[in-house]
Amino acid sequence: MCTECGCGLPDKPQEHKHEHRHEEVKETTNKKELQVFKKILEKNDNQADSNRRHFEAHGILAINLMSSPGAGKTTLLEKTIEALKDKYTIGVIEGDLETERDAERVRNKGAYAYQITTGQTCHLDAFMVHKGIHNLPLDKLDIVFIENVGNLVCPASFDVGAHLNVVLLSVPEGDDKPAKYPVMFKKADLFVITKADLLPYFDFDLDRCIKEFKEINPEAEVIVLSTKTGEGLDKWIDWLVRQKEAFSKALAEVNKR
Repeated sequence: MCTECGCGLPDKPQEHKHEHRHEEVKETTNKKELQVFKKILEKNDNQADSNRRHFEAHGILAINLMSSPGAGKTTLLEKTIEALKDKYTIGVIEGDLETERDAERVRNKGAYAYQITTGQTCHLDAFMVHKGIHNLPLDKLDIVFIENVGNLVCPASFDVGAHLNVVLLSVPEGDDKPAKYPVMFKKADLFVITKADLLPYFDFDLDRCIKEFKEINPEAEVIVLSTKTGEGLDKWIDWLVRQKEAFSKALAEVNKR
């Protein structure tokens, strides 16, 4: 994994040729690394706040999409762009280790997109998103989706400057993921269970999954959908419209002061 998000912190001390107590080395090394990680997060959070202000200055609602690889983020974006093309102009900041394939898919649906290739980094951070902001025509946009790198761990640690976090989980991944990856799911403003058309073919206990999610995050909404059959897509679109309208209303009130 990457060396900047904390997942690279060593579990064991490095071998040394001189003698000393390894317990002390481990404790000292990890303290220093944790201090560095804390500083990285502080700098990231400051940039994230700046990103949010930048979005707000242009009246843009920013939504961070997080999930494992293959959960259906890009396909959901394609359906979303099609459904809202007459109501909102959408921009997307895409995050992948390599290739521009997802950005190309989004552009083909008529949205603006900027691709960030992270190399070996397993998440987007606020500085990467800041670069994406300056490569989108903000004056033309109503909503910007930040499609994070596919990963259920590291993206949860980094505020990218979005107003809302949406976490996707596909049926083939299993119903136990909220319990096994609580940090990610606790960050969610909305939990979307995707590929619902596959429920008859997988041992996925939908009620248990939602129950365990609600134990972690009782305030967030849950939507079950399938981009293949269209089930639940209307609920997703309705949620987006409600969030955008509430955001615009709140922003207008702030600007009156």
